[in-house]
Amino acid sequence: MAEAVLVTGGAGYIGSHACKALKAAGYLPVTCDDLTTGWADAVKFGPFEQGALENRAWLDAVFARWQPVAVMHFAALSDVGQSVRDPGLYWRRNIAGAANLLDAMSVAGCRHLVFSSTCAVYGEQDGVLLDETSPRRPINAYGASKAAIEDMIGNFSAACGIEAVIFRYFNVAGADPEAEIGEFHRPETHLVPLVLDAISGRRPALTIFGTDYDTPDGTCIRDYVHVADLIEAHISGLDWLRAGRGNAVFNLGSGRGYSVREVIEAAEKVTGETVPVIEGSRRPGDCTRLVSGSRKAEDELGWRPRRLLEEMIADAWRWHQRGAYRR
Repeated sequence: MAEAVLVTGGAGYIGSHACKALKAAGYLPVTCDDLTTGWADAVKFGPFEQGALENRAWLDAVFARWQPVAVMHFAALSDVGQSVRDPGLYWRRNIAGAANLLDAMSVAGCRHLVFSSTCAVYGEQDGVLLDETSPRRPINAYGASKAAIEDMIGNFSAACGIEAVIFRYFNVAGADPEAEIGEFHRPETHLVPLVLDAISGRRPALTIFGTDYDTPDGTCIRDYVHVADLIEAHISGLDWLRAGRGNAVFNLGSGRGYSVREVIEAAEKVTGETVPVIEGSRRPGDCTRLVSGSRKAEDELGWRPRRLLEEMIADAWRWHQRGAYRR
């Protein structure tokens, strides 16, 4: 049997793409998900263990059953606005789940972890191209919980020998180029699917949250990376760990920022449709500009993003037109 890799949050957007890539790489991806934000329809590439990371007995049984060689940890709450309104939820769910997972890994003797972190750990550092040495200054509970998990991983590494590759993502977009899986959240909070929902009439209009940022067109700027490119980095990260190269932290971004209005323009070009827009006020916890200035992943992992914004939107649009999992 192929070696197993546990994929927490494997029924979610990024986790399901990881499962497909792991299967293609010769592993057995075992999805661990409680379906709070994931979708059973996205579990297509390996066995499914339904449960919550807070349930330690269940987690120990999963490790005993599959004896994984590694874990890819995606499971987390990730809505920035919600984390500002209800920070306790993020500290309880994200931190408790990660602590249980790391403890279960140490007991089971599973020593390799690929962790899904976020550029939100850097917070608001306008005018700075962010690299892995930039100070962590999260401004919302989502970013703060991810930074705390990074620290937790360091503790378990020192005490239990767990080795981890930590990926700090910038904005992930797009969908599986073969349109088997894609991006869908309930409620939807990510820009590209919101734009496509507005085009297709699934929502009356796209709300631009803030038009008075200190940017060329007044809307906030983000660095977008295609989900397929992102997952290629995760497979390389797993290879890195299995080759005995030890702990590492990498930013995953393109180094190119796009404003909200630029994303809208690109979507209109790809689809040939007009995006209906409403201008709204800023959301609490949103930064003005988040762009990666790092080439570390390219220099050390041999990874670089290959797909540009219009290809991200085109792949997302192709999957979007097929219909999401359960609307």
